[in-house]
Amino acid sequence: MPEQDPKTRIHNFSEVALGYNLELAITEAKRCLQCKNPTCQQGCPVDVDCKTFIRFVAEGKLEEAYLTIQKTNSLPAVCGRVCPQENQCEGSCKLAPTGQPIAIGRLERFVADSYYAKHPCDDDKKQKECIGPKSRHKVAAIGSGPSSLTFAGYLALRGIKVTIFEALHEAGGVLVYGIPEFRLPKKIVHTELEALKAMGVEIKTNYVVGSTLNLQDIFDQGYEAIFIGVGAGLPRFLGLEGENLIGVYSANEYLTRVNLMRAYKFPDYDTPLPRGQNVVVIGGGNVAMDAARTALRLGAKKVYVVYRRTQQEMPARREELHHALDEGVRLKVLSSPVKFLGDEQGKLQKLVLQKMELGEPDASGRRSPIPIPGQFEEIVTDLAIIAVGTRSNPLLLQATPQLKLNQRGYIEINPDTGETSIPNVFAGGDIVTGAATVVLAMGAGRKAAQEVAKRLKLTA
Repeated sequence: MPEQDPKTRIHNFSEVALGYNLELAITEAKRCLQCKNPTCQQGCPVDVDCKTFIRFVAEGKLEEAYLTIQKTNSLPAVCGRVCPQENQCEGSCKLAPTGQPIAIGRLERFVADSYYAKHPCDDDKKQKECIGPKSRHKVAAIGSGPSSLTFAGYLALRGIKVTIFEALHEAGGVLVYGIPEFRLPKKIVHTELEALKAMGVEIKTNYVVGSTLNLQDIFDQGYEAIFIGVGAGLPRFLGLEGENLIGVYSANEYLTRVNLMRAYKFPDYDTPLPRGQNVVVIGGGNVAMDAARTALRLGAKKVYVVYRRTQQEMPARREELHHALDEGVRLKVLSSPVKFLGDEQGKLQKLVLQKMELGEPDASGRRSPIPIPGQFEEIVTDLAIIAVGTRSNPLLLQATPQLKLNQRGYIEINPDTGETSIPNVFAGGDIVTGAATVVLAMGAGRKAAQEVAKRLKLTA
Protein backbone atom coordinates (compact mmCIF):
# COMPACT_ATOMS: atom_id res chain seq x y z
CA MET A 1 0.00 0.00 0.00
CA PRO A 2 1.36 3.47 -0.82
CA GLU A 3 2.61 5.43 2.21
CA GLN A 4 3.78 8.92 3.04
CA ASP A 5 7.57 9.23 2.94
CA PRO A 6 8.98 8.99 6.50
CA LYS A 7 10.84 12.28 6.15
CA THR A 8 7.58 14.01 5.28
CA ARG A 9 5.17 12.31 7.66
CA ILE A 10 7.14 13.00 10.86
CA HIS A 11 6.15 16.64 10.36
CA ASN A 12 2.39 16.05 10.10
CA PHE A 13 -0.45 14.09 11.66
CA SER A 14 -1.93 12.93 8.34
CA GLU A 15 -2.49 9.23 7.82
CA VAL A 16 0.68 7.29 7.02
CA ALA A 17 -0.91 4.64 4.79
CA LEU A 18 -2.53 6.28 1.76
CA GLY A 19 -4.87 3.44 0.79
CA TYR A 20 -5.55 1.48 -2.38
CA ASN A 21 -7.10 2.87 -5.52
CA LEU A 22 -9.62 0.72 -7.40
CA GLU A 23 -7.00 -0.80 -9.69
CA LEU A 24 -4.73 -1.87 -6.82
CA ALA A 25 -7.68 -3.24 -4.83
CA ILE A 26 -8.96 -5.36 -7.73
CA THR A 27 -5.46 -6.64 -8.47
CA GLU A 28 -4.99 -7.69 -4.85
CA ALA A 29 -8.47 -9.24 -4.59
CA LYS A 30 -7.87 -11.35 -7.69
CA ARG A 31 -5.01 -13.07 -5.89
CA CYS A 32 -7.57 -14.71 -3.56
CA LEU A 33 -7.87 -18.48 -4.13
CA GLN A 34 -11.58 -18.50 -3.12
CA CYS A 35 -10.95 -21.57 -0.99
CA LYS A 36 -13.71 -24.07 -0.32
CA ASN A 37 -12.80 -23.87 3.36
CA PRO A 38 -12.17 -20.14 4.01
CA THR A 39 -9.83 -20.29 7.00
CA CYS A 40 -9.53 -16.49 6.85
CA GLN A 41 -13.08 -16.18 8.18
CA GLN A 42 -12.30 -18.61 10.98
CA GLY A 43 -9.44 -16.34 12.02
CA CYS A 44 -11.68 -13.26 12.29
CA PRO A 45 -13.05 -12.54 15.81
CA VAL A 46 -16.18 -10.94 14.31
CA ASP A 47 -16.67 -13.62 11.65
CA VAL A 48 -16.40 -11.44 8.53
CA ASP A 49 -17.14 -13.40 5.34
CA CYS A 50 -13.76 -12.51 3.85
CA LYS A 51 -14.03 -14.86 0.87
CA THR A 52 -17.29 -13.33 -0.37
CA PHE A 53 -16.40 -9.69 0.12
CA ILE A 54 -13.03 -10.20 -1.61
CA ARG A 55 -14.78 -11.85 -4.57
CA PHE A 56 -17.04 -8.82 -4.88
CA VAL A 57 -14.01 -6.52 -4.84
CA ALA A 58 -12.38 -8.57 -7.61
CA GLU A 59 -15.58 -8.08 -9.62
CA GLY A 60 -15.61 -4.34 -8.90
CA LYS A 61 -18.84 -4.65 -6.87
CA LEU A 62 -17.88 -2.46 -3.92
CA GLU A 63 -21.38 -1.89 -2.58
CA GLU A 64 -22.00 -5.64 -2.36
CA ALA A 65 -18.60 -6.05 -0.72
CA TYR A 66 -19.43 -3.45 1.94
CA LEU A 67 -22.85 -4.94 2.71
CA THR A 68 -21.20 -8.35 3.12
CA ILE A 69 -18.77 -6.96 5.68
CA GLN A 70 -21.46 -4.94 7.45
CA LYS A 71 -23.44 -8.08 8.29
CA THR A 72 -20.94 -8.86 11.04
CA ASN A 73 -18.67 -5.81 11.38
CA SER A 74 -20.04 -2.37 12.26
CA LEU A 75 -16.61 -0.70 12.06
CA PRO A 76 -14.92 -1.88 8.85
CA ALA A 77 -12.95 1.32 8.17
CA VAL A 78 -11.53 1.14 11.71
CA CYS A 79 -10.75 -2.59 11.59
CA GLY A 80 -9.05 -2.25 8.24
CA ARG A 81 -6.62 0.19 9.85
CA VAL A 82 -5.88 -1.01 13.37
CA CYS A 83 -6.67 -4.73 13.65
CA PRO A 84 -3.69 -7.12 13.84
CA GLN A 85 -4.71 -8.94 10.66
CA GLU A 86 -1.35 -10.71 10.54
CA ASN A 87 -2.44 -12.71 13.60
CA GLN A 88 -6.06 -13.17 12.55
CA CYS A 89 -7.65 -13.30 9.08
CA GLU A 90 -4.40 -12.86 7.15
CA GLY A 91 -2.53 -15.15 9.52
CA SER A 92 -5.14 -17.82 8.74
CA CYS A 93 -5.04 -17.24 4.95
CA LYS A 94 -4.02 -20.30 2.89
CA LEU A 95 -1.36 -18.11 1.26
CA ALA A 96 0.19 -17.09 4.61
CA PRO A 97 2.89 -19.81 4.45
CA THR A 98 4.18 -18.19 1.23
CA GLY A 99 4.74 -14.91 3.09
CA GLN A 100 2.18 -13.16 0.85
CA PRO A 101 -1.31 -13.62 2.35
CA ILE A 102 -4.16 -11.66 0.82
CA ALA A 103 -4.14 -8.11 2.25
CA ILE A 104 -7.58 -8.55 3.78
CA GLY A 105 -7.34 -5.59 6.14
CA ARG A 106 -6.30 -3.20 3.39
CA LEU A 107 -9.14 -4.42 1.18
CA GLU A 108 -11.62 -4.00 4.03
CA ARG A 109 -10.41 -0.44 4.55
CA PHE A 110 -10.71 0.31 0.83
CA VAL A 111 -14.26 -1.05 0.65
CA ALA A 112 -15.42 0.93 3.69
CA ASP A 113 -13.77 4.17 2.58
CA SER A 114 -15.24 3.85 -0.90
CA TYR A 115 -18.72 3.16 0.43
CA TYR A 116 -18.72 6.01 2.95
CA ALA A 117 -17.53 8.44 0.28
CA LYS A 118 -20.91 7.98 -1.41
CA HIS A 119 -22.94 9.01 1.70
CA PRO A 120 -25.22 5.98 1.52
CA CYS A 121 -28.00 7.44 3.67
CA ASP A 122 -28.53 10.24 1.14
CA ASP A 123 -29.34 7.71 -1.54
CA ASP A 124 -33.07 6.99 -1.89
CA LYS A 125 -32.34 3.41 -2.92
CA LYS A 126 -30.60 2.76 0.41
CA GLN A 127 -32.99 4.57 2.75
CA LYS A 128 -34.23 1.25 4.09
CA GLU A 129 -30.75 0.61 5.55
CA CYS A 130 -30.70 3.96 7.30
CA ILE A 131 -34.12 4.19 8.92
CA GLY A 132 -34.63 4.17 12.67
CA PRO A 133 -35.59 1.31 14.97
CA LYS A 134 -38.62 -0.84 14.19
CA SER A 135 -38.92 -2.75 17.46
CA ARG A 136 -40.53 -1.89 20.79
CA HIS A 137 -37.43 -3.26 22.55
CA LYS A 138 -34.61 -1.05 23.75
CA VAL A 139 -31.23 -1.79 25.27
CA ALA A 140 -28.31 0.29 26.55
CA ALA A 141 -24.54 0.23 26.28
CA ILE A 142 -22.09 1.95 28.63
CA GLY A 143 -19.00 3.34 26.97
CA SER A 144 -18.67 4.06 23.26
CA GLY A 145 -15.56 2.11 22.38
CA PRO A 146 -15.35 -0.72 19.83
CA SER A 147 -17.14 -3.37 21.93
CA SER A 148 -20.17 -1.15 22.62
CA LEU A 149 -20.31 0.14 19.04
CA THR A 150 -20.32 -3.42 17.71
CA PHE A 151 -22.99 -4.41 20.22
CA ALA A 152 -25.10 -1.44 19.13
CA GLY A 153 -24.59 -2.01 15.42
CA TYR A 154 -25.58 -5.67 15.56
CA LEU A 155 -28.83 -4.96 17.39
CA ALA A 156 -29.67 -1.81 15.45
CA LEU A 157 -29.55 -3.82 12.23
CA ARG A 158 -32.24 -6.02 13.79
CA GLY A 159 -34.52 -3.11 14.65
CA ILE A 160 -33.59 -2.67 18.31
CA LYS A 161 -33.39 0.79 19.84
CA VAL A 162 -29.89 1.16 21.34
CA THR A 163 -28.72 4.03 23.54
CA ILE A 164 -25.01 4.44 24.32
CA PHE A 165 -23.97 6.33 27.47
CA GLU A 166 -20.47 7.83 27.12
CA ALA A 167 -18.56 9.51 29.96
CA LEU A 168 -16.45 11.82 27.80
CA HIS A 169 -17.60 14.73 25.67
CA GLU A 170 -16.89 12.85 22.43
CA ALA A 171 -17.87 9.32 21.43
CA GLY A 172 -15.50 6.64 20.18
CA GLY A 173 -13.64 5.50 23.28
CA VAL A 174 -10.07 4.38 22.66
CA LEU A 175 -10.58 4.96 18.94
CA VAL A 176 -10.59 8.73 19.57
CA TYR A 177 -8.55 9.20 22.75
CA GLY A 178 -5.94 6.47 22.31
CA ILE A 179 -5.07 5.95 18.65
CA PRO A 180 -3.27 8.84 16.91
CA GLU A 181 -4.60 10.65 13.86
CA PHE A 182 -1.81 9.33 11.64
CA ARG A 183 -2.92 5.75 12.32
CA LEU A 184 -6.68 6.24 12.55
CA PRO A 185 -8.05 9.60 11.34
CA LYS A 186 -10.85 10.90 13.55
CA LYS A 187 -13.01 11.58 10.49
CA ILE A 188 -13.08 7.80 9.90
CA VAL A 189 -14.36 7.17 13.43
CA HIS A 190 -16.91 9.98 13.08
CA THR A 191 -18.12 8.51 9.78
CA GLU A 192 -18.67 5.10 11.37
CA LEU A 193 -20.47 6.75 14.30
CA GLU A 194 -22.73 8.64 11.91
CA ALA A 195 -23.52 5.38 10.12
CA LEU A 196 -24.64 3.89 13.45
CA LYS A 197 -26.74 6.95 14.25
CA ALA A 198 -28.41 6.62 10.85
CA MET A 199 -29.42 3.10 11.91
CA GLY A 200 -31.17 4.54 15.00
CA VAL A 201 -28.40 4.31 17.61
CA GLU A 202 -28.55 7.19 20.12
CA ILE A 203 -25.31 8.35 21.76
CA LYS A 204 -25.48 10.38 24.98
CA THR A 205 -22.16 11.96 25.98
CA ASN A 206 -21.12 13.33 29.40
CA TYR A 207 -22.88 10.48 31.23
CA VAL A 208 -20.58 8.95 33.84
CA VAL A 209 -22.34 5.72 34.76
CA GLY A 210 -21.47 4.97 38.35
CA SER A 211 -21.72 8.67 39.19
CA THR A 212 -24.24 10.50 36.98
CA LEU A 213 -26.50 7.43 37.05
CA ASN A 214 -26.21 3.73 37.87
CA LEU A 215 -27.32 0.47 36.28
CA GLN A 216 -30.66 0.39 38.08
CA ASP A 217 -31.42 3.91 36.88
CA ILE A 218 -30.96 2.66 33.32
CA PHE A 219 -33.23 -0.35 33.88
CA ASP A 220 -35.81 1.97 35.44
CA GLN A 221 -35.89 3.92 32.15
CA GLY A 222 -37.24 0.80 30.43
CA TYR A 223 -34.06 -0.68 28.99
CA GLU A 224 -34.24 -4.46 28.90
CA ALA A 225 -30.51 -5.24 28.79
CA ILE A 226 -27.28 -3.36 29.45
CA PHE A 227 -23.86 -3.92 27.93
CA ILE A 228 -20.79 -2.67 29.83
CA GLY A 229 -17.97 -1.76 27.47
CA VAL A 230 -16.06 0.85 29.44
CA GLY A 231 -12.57 -0.40 28.63
CA ALA A 232 -9.62 -0.43 31.00
CA GLY A 233 -8.51 3.18 31.09
CA LEU A 234 -6.72 3.42 34.43
CA PRO A 235 -2.98 3.73 33.71
CA ARG A 236 -0.34 1.57 35.35
CA PHE A 237 2.76 3.19 36.79
CA LEU A 238 6.12 1.74 37.70
CA GLY A 239 6.34 2.72 41.37
CA LEU A 240 9.85 4.11 40.90
CA GLU A 241 11.63 6.92 42.70
CA GLY A 242 11.08 10.21 40.90
CA GLU A 243 7.95 9.07 39.06
CA ASN A 244 6.12 12.20 40.30
CA LEU A 245 8.64 14.59 38.71
CA ILE A 246 7.41 17.22 36.27
CA GLY A 247 7.79 15.68 32.84
CA VAL A 248 6.72 12.11 33.67
CA TYR A 249 3.39 11.19 32.05
CA SER A 250 1.25 8.12 31.57
CA ALA A 251 0.65 7.25 27.94
CA ASN A 252 -3.09 7.56 28.67
CA GLU A 253 -2.83 11.22 29.60
CA TYR A 254 -0.29 12.07 26.91
CA LEU A 255 -2.26 10.48 24.06
CA THR A 256 -5.63 11.74 25.35
CA ARG A 257 -4.32 15.31 25.37
CA VAL A 258 -2.99 14.92 21.82
CA ASN A 259 -5.78 12.87 20.23
CA LEU A 260 -9.07 13.71 21.94
CA MET A 261 -8.19 17.22 23.11
CA ARG A 262 -6.23 18.17 19.95
CA ALA A 263 -3.16 19.39 21.84
CA TYR A 264 -1.11 19.04 18.67
CA LYS A 265 -3.09 22.05 17.39
CA PHE A 266 -2.39 24.25 20.45
CA PRO A 267 -3.19 27.16 20.79
CA ASP A 268 -6.10 26.64 18.36
CA TYR A 269 -7.26 24.08 20.96
CA ASP A 270 -6.71 25.17 24.55
CA THR A 271 -4.92 22.02 25.68
CA PRO A 272 -1.23 22.58 26.50
CA LEU A 273 1.22 19.72 26.16
CA PRO A 274 4.92 19.38 27.02
CA ARG A 275 6.93 19.13 23.80
CA GLY A 276 10.01 17.28 24.98
CA GLN A 277 13.29 17.49 23.11
CA ASN A 278 14.71 14.21 24.44
CA VAL A 279 11.80 11.83 24.95
CA VAL A 280 11.84 8.38 26.51
CA VAL A 281 8.87 6.01 26.11
CA ILE A 282 8.79 3.00 28.43
CA GLY A 283 7.06 -0.10 27.01
CA GLY A 284 7.04 -2.21 23.87
CA GLY A 285 3.44 -2.37 22.68
CA ASN A 286 1.36 -0.46 20.16
CA VAL A 287 0.64 2.28 22.72
CA ALA A 288 4.37 2.83 23.21
CA MET A 289 4.82 3.13 19.44
CA ASP A 290 1.91 5.57 19.23
CA ALA A 291 3.41 7.75 21.97
CA ALA A 292 6.92 7.67 20.47
CA ARG A 293 5.74 8.53 16.95
CA THR A 294 3.54 11.31 18.34
CA ALA A 295 6.48 12.83 20.21
CA LEU A 296 8.49 12.93 16.98
CA ARG A 297 5.69 14.77 15.23
CA LEU A 298 5.59 17.29 18.06
CA GLY A 299 9.21 18.23 17.44
CA ALA A 300 11.33 15.93 19.62
CA LYS A 301 14.97 15.71 18.54
CA LYS A 302 15.48 12.24 19.98
CA VAL A 303 12.90 9.61 20.93
CA TYR A 304 13.92 6.37 22.65
CA VAL A 305 11.68 3.38 23.32
CA VAL A 306 12.93 1.52 26.40
CA TYR A 307 12.02 -2.17 26.61
CA ARG A 308 13.31 -4.80 28.99
CA ARG A 309 13.37 -7.63 26.45
CA THR A 310 14.68 -7.67 22.87
CA GLN A 311 13.13 -6.21 19.74
CA GLN A 312 11.89 -9.69 18.75
CA GLU A 313 9.82 -9.96 21.94
CA MET A 314 8.10 -6.60 21.53
CA PRO A 315 4.30 -7.07 21.50
CA ALA A 316 3.76 -4.15 19.08
CA ARG A 317 2.51 -4.98 15.60
CA ARG A 318 5.39 -5.46 13.19
CA GLU A 319 3.93 -2.78 10.93
CA GLU A 320 3.85 -0.22 13.76
CA LEU A 321 7.40 -1.03 14.84
CA HIS A 322 8.57 -0.81 11.23
CA HIS A 323 6.94 2.60 10.82
CA ALA A 324 8.46 3.85 14.08
CA LEU A 325 11.97 2.80 13.10
CA ASP A 326 11.57 4.29 9.64
CA GLU A 327 10.61 7.59 11.23
CA GLY A 328 13.67 7.72 13.47
CA VAL A 329 12.54 6.22 16.79
CA ARG A 330 15.50 4.58 18.56
CA LEU A 331 15.29 1.40 20.62
CA LYS A 332 16.88 0.79 24.02
CA VAL A 333 16.24 -2.91 24.45
CA LEU A 334 17.27 -5.18 27.32
CA SER A 335 16.94 -2.12 29.55
CA SER A 336 14.65 -1.58 32.52
CA PRO A 337 13.94 1.77 34.27
CA VAL A 338 15.25 2.04 37.81
CA LYS A 339 14.94 5.68 38.82
CA PHE A 340 13.89 9.10 37.47
CA LEU A 341 16.26 11.96 38.32
CA GLY A 342 15.22 15.63 38.47
CA ASP A 343 16.61 19.08 39.17
CA GLU A 344 16.00 21.36 42.14
CA GLN A 345 12.72 22.59 40.62
CA GLY A 346 11.37 19.03 40.45
CA LYS A 347 11.73 18.76 36.67
CA LEU A 348 12.79 15.53 35.01
CA GLN A 349 16.40 15.45 33.80
CA LYS A 350 17.53 11.84 33.48
CA LEU A 351 16.33 8.24 33.52
CA VAL A 352 18.51 5.53 35.05
CA LEU A 353 18.34 2.15 33.29
CA GLN A 354 19.34 -1.30 34.52
CA LYS A 355 20.83 -3.47 31.76
CA MET A 356 19.10 -6.84 31.37
CA GLU A 357 19.64 -10.27 29.84
CA LEU A 358 17.13 -12.97 28.96
CA GLY A 359 16.77 -16.01 31.19
CA GLU A 360 14.30 -18.88 31.17
CA PRO A 361 10.74 -18.48 29.80
CA ASP A 362 8.15 -17.02 32.19
CA ALA A 363 4.48 -17.98 32.55
CA SER A 364 3.67 -16.28 29.23
CA GLY A 365 6.25 -18.38 27.39
CA ARG A 366 8.62 -15.47 26.83
CA ARG A 367 12.12 -15.51 28.25
CA SER A 368 12.29 -13.59 31.50
CA PRO A 369 14.43 -10.44 31.68
CA ILE A 370 17.11 -10.69 34.40
CA PRO A 371 19.15 -7.73 35.72
CA ILE A 372 22.88 -7.77 35.02
CA PRO A 373 24.52 -6.82 38.33
CA GLY A 374 26.32 -3.48 38.32
CA GLN A 375 25.39 -2.50 34.75
CA PHE A 376 23.48 0.78 34.59
CA GLU A 377 23.02 3.55 32.07
CA GLU A 378 21.67 7.10 32.26
CA ILE A 379 19.63 8.78 29.52
CA VAL A 380 19.17 12.54 29.40
CA THR A 381 15.44 13.23 29.05
CA ASP A 382 12.95 16.02 29.66
CA LEU A 383 9.83 13.95 28.93
CA ALA A 384 9.16 10.34 29.93
CA ILE A 385 5.99 8.53 28.87
CA ILE A 386 5.01 5.33 30.68
CA ALA A 387 3.22 2.85 28.41
CA VAL A 388 3.25 -0.39 30.39
CA GLY A 389 -0.47 -1.23 30.35
CA THR A 390 -3.70 -0.29 32.07
CA ARG A 391 -6.08 -1.47 34.77
CA SER A 392 -9.84 -1.40 35.14
CA ASN A 393 -11.31 1.97 36.07
CA PRO A 394 -12.95 1.37 39.47
CA LEU A 395 -15.71 4.01 39.26
CA LEU A 396 -18.53 1.87 37.82
CA LEU A 397 -17.30 -1.28 39.56
CA GLN A 398 -17.30 0.32 43.01
CA ALA A 399 -20.77 1.74 42.41
CA THR A 400 -22.05 -1.74 41.47
CA PRO A 401 -20.93 -4.19 44.20
CA GLN A 402 -23.24 -6.88 42.77
CA LEU A 403 -20.89 -7.25 39.79
CA LYS A 404 -18.62 -10.22 40.35
CA LEU A 405 -14.97 -9.50 39.56
CA ASN A 406 -12.06 -11.84 38.95
CA GLN A 407 -8.77 -11.83 40.86
CA ARG A 408 -7.34 -9.14 38.57
CA GLY A 409 -10.26 -6.79 39.22
CA TYR A 410 -11.99 -7.21 35.85
CA ILE A 411 -15.64 -8.16 35.34
CA GLU A 412 -16.34 -11.87 35.35
CA ILE A 413 -18.70 -13.09 32.62
CA ASN A 414 -20.24 -16.25 31.26
CA PRO A 415 -17.86 -16.93 28.34
CA ASP A 416 -20.67 -18.35 26.20
CA THR A 417 -23.04 -15.37 26.51
CA GLY A 418 -21.08 -12.41 27.89
CA GLU A 419 -23.54 -12.09 30.79
CA THR A 420 -22.25 -10.86 34.14
CA SER A 421 -23.37 -11.90 37.63
CA ILE A 422 -26.30 -9.46 37.28
CA PRO A 423 -29.10 -10.84 35.06
CA ASN A 424 -29.38 -9.11 31.67
CA VAL A 425 -26.21 -7.11 32.28
CA PHE A 426 -23.47 -8.07 29.82
CA ALA A 427 -19.86 -6.97 29.48
CA GLY A 428 -17.02 -7.25 27.02
CA GLY A 429 -13.75 -5.79 25.84
CA ASP A 430 -10.90 -4.60 28.02
CA ILE A 431 -13.06 -4.35 31.16
CA VAL A 432 -13.30 -8.17 30.96
CA THR A 433 -9.99 -9.22 29.39
CA GLY A 434 -7.66 -6.42 30.36
CA ALA A 435 -5.95 -4.40 27.62
CA ALA A 436 -6.32 -6.23 24.30
CA THR A 437 -7.05 -5.45 20.64
CA VAL A 438 -9.89 -3.49 19.06
CA VAL A 439 -11.17 -6.49 17.14
CA LEU A 440 -11.25 -8.78 20.20
CA ALA A 441 -13.36 -6.16 21.95
CA MET A 442 -15.62 -6.08 18.90
CA GLY A 443 -15.94 -9.86 19.02
CA ALA A 444 -17.08 -9.65 22.65
CA GLY A 445 -19.67 -7.00 21.77
CA ARG A 446 -20.99 -9.16 18.96
CA LYS A 447 -21.29 -12.25 21.20
CA ALA A 448 -23.26 -10.32 23.83
CA ALA A 449 -25.51 -8.79 21.15
CA GLN A 450 -26.28 -12.24 19.76
CA GLU A 451 -27.39 -13.39 23.20
CA VAL A 452 -29.56 -10.29 23.70
CA ALA A 453 -31.14 -10.80 20.28
CA LYS A 454 -31.91 -14.40 21.19
CA ARG A 455 -33.57 -13.41 24.45
CA LEU A 456 -35.64 -10.74 22.73
CA LYS A 457 -36.75 -13.40 20.23
CA LEU A 458 -35.02 -11.77 17.27
CA THR A 459 -33.12 -13.45 14.46
CA ALA A 460 -29.56 -13.74 15.74
